[in-house]
Amino acid sequence: MYAVIETGGKQYQVKEGDEIFIEKLAQSEGEVVFDKVIMVGGDASPKIGEPYVNSASVKGTVIKNGKAKKITVFTYKPKKGSKRKLGHRQPYSKVKIEAINA
Repeated sequence: MYAVIETGGKQYQVKEGDEIFIEKLAQSEGEVVFDKVIMVGGDASPKIGEPYVNSASVKGTVIKNGKAKKITVFTYKPKKGSKRKLGHRQPYSKVKIEAINA
């Protein structure tokens, strides 16, 4: 059985036992429930929500919060002597999917 959930403005296809990296959640380590389930599929025909599937949820556990590798953002304007160098580390939460309730 699999599900498509929405969190952090993005959609993720998850199965039980998956470990996913998502946009950082407000809570630290512990249990989390995703209520915005867009689709639930499996052996039978899939259930598709309008926009979300009623009474469906995905339960997971936050393993850790962290930051991704640094990326360098460099902007410049040719012939103007203008340049700017910045770095960015995107925060994330690592979540293990425990159960899909359809």
